[in-house]
Amino acid sequence: MNPVVARSWSRGLGRGFRKALSWLARNWVWAVSLLSLAYLGFALLAPVLMAAGHPIIGRLIYAAYAPLCHQWPDRSYFLFGTRLEYSFDELRSWLGTEVTRNYVGDQVLGYKTAMCQRCLAMFGMISVAGLLYGARARRGRVVTPLSWWIVGLLLVPVVVDGGGQLLGLWESTWWSRSMTGMLFGIAWVGWVYPRLGNSMTEVLLSLENHSRSEEVAV
Repeated sequence: MNPVVARSWSRGLGRGFRKALSWLARNWVWAVSLLSLAYLGFALLAPVLMAAGHPIIGRLIYAAYAPLCHQWPDRSYFLFGTRLEYSFDELRSWLGTEVTRNYVGDQVLGYKTAMCQRCLAMFGMISVAGLLYGARARRGRVVTPLSWWIVGLLLVPVVVDGGGQLLGLWESTWWSRSMTGMLFGIAWVGWVYPRLGNSMTEVLLSLENHSRSEEVAV
């Protein structure tokens, strides 16, 4: 390839990459929120598809989420059934066998969400708090990260509730799982998003300085 043409292509690709990076740096919070909402939405879509008579697609979603969440039915919400949640003993009594994480539900009990109650609350709060953060930052208001001790206080209930259940000290409830999941979501957004926002601001400044340098060079 002609050296002049090669340099032109290289500069064009560089400008395209910087434009894409600039767009991401300006809109990252909306992009992340959209991904979070999509992740939440597909978890809710799985029981909708099962109830609507599309089990193959529904089970594909369950399978895709399985490595990311334990999906135990006694710790998940059920849609299109008689209740939103069932205990392990209630499920075992209904099924007449041991309950496994692979059980997704039926036409009577309804169908479980593809994420457990805690994860559902966690990503729901991350989506809501992320959008609130984006709206505040867009108005030009400075959003400072939560202090480490506040983050610690928000995470203590998650550790206690989830850890005690894991060790067999007690069985958490749908309420405790949902509340601790929401507290985790608040802690995540309050700790990570302002720092990520500062990093993106630095990226924008760096890109602007690079553009000025190119203009001077030309």
